[in-house]
Amino acid sequence: MEGKPSIVRPQAAQRVIAHLDFDAFFAAVEENRDPSLRGKPVIVGGGERGVVSTANYVARRYGVHSAMPMRTAKRLCPHGVYIPGHFELYYECSRKFMDMLGQYSPLVERMSLDEAYVDLTGTEKLFGPPVETARLIQRRVAMELDLSISVGVATNKLVAKVASDYQKPGGFTVVPAGQEADFLAPLPVEKLPGIGPALLEQLRDRGVATVGDLAQVPAHLLRLSFGEWGEELAHRARGEDVRRVSPQEEVKSISREHTFDEDVSDPRLLESTLIALTEDVCRRLRAAQLEARTVTVKIRYSDFVTHTCSHTLPRSMDVDEVFFAEVLALFRQGRRRRYRLRLVGVGLSNLVPRAWQDDLFDQELPLLRELDLKLDAIRQKYGKDAVRRGAREG
Repeated sequence: MEGKPSIVRPQAAQRVIAHLDFDAFFAAVEENRDPSLRGKPVIVGGGERGVVSTANYVARRYGVHSAMPMRTAKRLCPHGVYIPGHFELYYECSRKFMDMLGQYSPLVERMSLDEAYVDLTGTEKLFGPPVETARLIQRRVAMELDLSISVGVATNKLVAKVASDYQKPGGFTVVPAGQEADFLAPLPVEKLPGIGPALLEQLRDRGVATVGDLAQVPAHLLRLSFGEWGEELAHRARGEDVRRVSPQEEVKSISREHTFDEDVSDPRLLESTLIALTEDVCRRLRAAQLEARTVTVKIRYSDFVTHTCSHTLPRSMDVDEVFFAEVLALFRQGRRRRYRLRLVGVGLSNLVPRAWQDDLFDQELPLLRELDLKLDAIRQKYGKDAVRRGAREG
């Protein structure tokens, strides 16, 4: 008796994902705008009391890095060229870059203005070997945008991102299939995305210095120590990542901060600033057709001690008046020190798509939302300062 014919299923193509990351993006655009800056330490960022957005590689030799307070940067590099930034130029450059990536794959995921993933799986018949396509993109960015990018190519997003940072600036690193764990093993554990200062300290306390060290820790022990995140760490340490490159950007939070020119103690000024920040994040929330449940207020004192406090609403909202009350209550409860404040911020998270069906018995919220939408339209046409609210009493 003959057996049934076996069914041969075609194997799925090995994924080929590239992570492309501009090198010192904002500073590089400024150098293109003004070639006399080349060879000089260039720092792009906020005012005297702001933070560094980008430092070029010359400035980094002096210890200047992103997110560093500008005052610290000026102490380390007093002869640097400090530029507030020309963000319209950065957005335009980023748009051209993303358009270029779209010519090679429909699966492009923008992570920020200066970095993106592109899935090159299955593009061989159109453009040739995917690794060569990634090299071509790197060359095109250099020729057409006059900018440098670093590229990592691997079988998943995690390893591709680590690889793009491996030989910056201008690096090109390929991690072949099956060598993900070997590539990661000797790297410092903080090279893994998602490991910040607090987690790094805890890992070091446990004798974990490299990614290889982390890979040796049994997954169940990591889960005991860090919950579900511990299990994810075990996968990352082995170079495992099943996330897809998704063209749809998922907005996880919307936030705004304001750093005062001088430290502030006046409650009316502080609260009117919070009202303005809340208006802005709510306007952006509505523009994205989203609602939020969680409100967070950030308070930074003159000695740089920073506190955040949050509250989650029973249901998601997108109405200014609701969040004004929440933000001011959080601020009044959270400000427990007598120090002056240098920064305040407002964030909305726990976002969901806008629920267009309003509560049948709630007559006030729809009217307030209608007011907000009209104010949005006025600000869109005449500028965000066309209509402003002051601090609220009570």
